[in-house]
Amino acid sequence: MTIPDLTDLLNGLPLPVVLVDKNERISQMNGLASSMLGAEILGRHFITGLRQPGLLDAIEQVFVSHSTKRTRYQGREGDQDVTWDVTCAAFRDTDGQFAGVMISFTDVSDLENAVVMRRDFVANVSHELRTPLTALSGFIETLNGAAKDDPGARARFLGIMENETSRMNRLVGDLLSLSRVESDERMRPTDEVGIGALLRSVTQVLKPLATDQNCDLSLNLPESDVILTGDRDQLQQVFTNLIENALKYGGRNKSVSITTEMFDNDPLLRAPTIRILVQDQGEGIAAEHIPRLTERFYRIDGHRSREMGGTGLGLAIVKHIINRHRGRLRIESAPGQGSCFTVILRRENQA
Repeated sequence: MTIPDLTDLLNGLPLPVVLVDKNERISQMNGLASSMLGAEILGRHFITGLRQPGLLDAIEQVFVSHSTKRTRYQGREGDQDVTWDVTCAAFRDTDGQFAGVMISFTDVSDLENAVVMRRDFVANVSHELRTPLTALSGFIETLNGAAKDDPGARARFLGIMENETSRMNRLVGDLLSLSRVESDERMRPTDEVGIGALLRSVTQVLKPLATDQNCDLSLNLPESDVILTGDRDQLQQVFTNLIENALKYGGRNKSVSITTEMFDNDPLLRAPTIRILVQDQGEGIAAEHIPRLTERFYRIDGHRSREMGGTGLGLAIVKHIINRHRGRLRIESAPGQGSCFTVILRRENQA
């Protein structure tokens, strides 16, 4: 018995679906499958249309056993790799006879990426904690042995141990902060925050660092304060991180400026916004690093970052907080030209 035209039925399914008839030809497919695999494979033998060995083996097994088989299919959408979980199942005609193989594709790329991210995250955290723990273990062993009666060595080692302990505390604190920010990311903030007052508070707290860096820290704000709907503590964390980074990495013997720009219809958010620009005159950042700066534990110069107390999580936290506020973070930099980190926030009610 012939197979009826199932195009309308297949197009109603939310997954790419392909039918291979008992003559091993690709006889029907829905629009999603056409977009994914190309409409030109219709009518071809499945070996020439689908090609990937794992998928071909699964289809051939279904032809032999009339059972259901699962496999993976690797594809691309634009410039992104895509992983599909594929189910190959026998289907039958109205007389109950084997009529071919139905192949459905489920996109599991996000799940695969999440697994990779979780694995990388655990590996990074383990590495970041292992280094100070190894140092502490070595110094404790030395203090219990060779340096036990050496006051100079004891004082020096205890100072290093204190620094390593502080580094672990900062890392654990940032990990907890990142966890809280991620859990709150889908909850809209509801507090009223005066952005000018907040920036004055942050710069006041960071003035000792600016003095230590011999840096001129300037703040240019509109005459009347701008009130936003946001989370004050989180926004304070954003600007503390950005201004502190500018002072540490680009402000020694130079200047750092914080300025604001107002837009009635910002082209990025299509809403009234305020842009807060944190600019330094440091070494600048090469273009290949900029897209990755907000990744967890990504550092341009890992040794220098650790020496300055960085955990590699600050900009990841900044990104999540700005996302929660439905804003944008824009990074502009070039070697030898300093850096500008721009936070774009809505001025309208965000409820």
